Amino acid sequence: MSTFIHMRTIPDLFRFFKLDQPVLHPLIAVVDFSQVKEEITEDTKVSADFYTLIFKNYNRNNIKYGRKLVDFTDGSLICMSPNQVLEMDNDTESSPQMSGWGLFFHPDLIRSTSLNDKMKDYSFLSYEISEALHLSEKERQILTDCVQNIHTELQENIDVHSQSIIVSGVEMLLNYCSRFYGRQFITRKNSNNTVVVQIEKLLTEYFRTSDISERGLPSVKYLAEHVYLSPNYLSDLLKKETGKSAQDHIHYYLIEEAKNILLSSNRSVGEIAYSLGFEYPQYFNKLFKQKTGKTPIEFRNMN
Repeated sequence: MSTFIHMRTIPDLFRFFKLDQPVLHPLIAVVDFSQVKEEITEDTKVSADFYTLIFKNYNRNNIKYGRKLVDFTDGSLICMSPNQVLEMDNDTESSPQMSGWGLFFHPDLIRSTSLNDKMKDYSFLSYEISEALHLSEKERQILTDCVQNIHTELQENIDVHSQSIIVSGVEMLLNYCSRFYGRQFITRKNSNNTVVVQIEKLLTEYFRTSDISERGLPSVKYLAEHVYLSPNYLSDLLKKETGKSAQDHIHYYLIEEAKNILLSSNRSVGEIAYSLGFEYPQYFNKLFKQKTGKTPIEFRNMN
């Protein structure tokens, strides 16, 4: 039977890991996993109210997410938003020797800063954990240095500059993660191309065979589930490979289907809108003009 643990505060984190050192800041912490004394004696699922970035090595694999084992032996980074669930799968044959580090920070740390407005741009914080960032030795060192600088600042006496310096350190770390994920999309181009082909096939089949008026338009989540990726990861992958997000791809196939119907039938624009899953024809008109520069009637009359 699994145990579920939810951590609301940084002190909760220290209690969970049974860390001897004092809590240096109530909203952010750096943890050296070689100092962790907690032994996992059964399947444990963990979530938290804070952001989590974990670089961790094991002498064997024992982290799971969504029933998928995550291999950290080559050095990988997982990035989690508040309330994502991490599953620690204990193997009773031997106790793992952990190493690596974790950065944990509560949203309240950045609430009144410019970083708060930028968090939505760091889409990797909502990737599945199985979509970890696989780091080169150089990249690993850069991120470790960023985390070490944050930890050094946490050990200083708090003054009027403390928060801005700490938050700047967190932002630099996140920016490097964005850069390295960009590199990963490039170096995995062959497998990414396979995903692009799968998405195009899925959308072609969907619009060819589905009763869209009953089933509705395909969602990004629908596409992601069929290629075993998270919606954010899929959208970022497609953007990198094709210049269009997952939603852009859906709209492209939708508009192509609309064009076919407009030119091959005398159905009214309202009827076409309903057949394509739009509850209100004006939404269809707006999207069509946005994508083509013409209203559906203008497009029909010109062709």
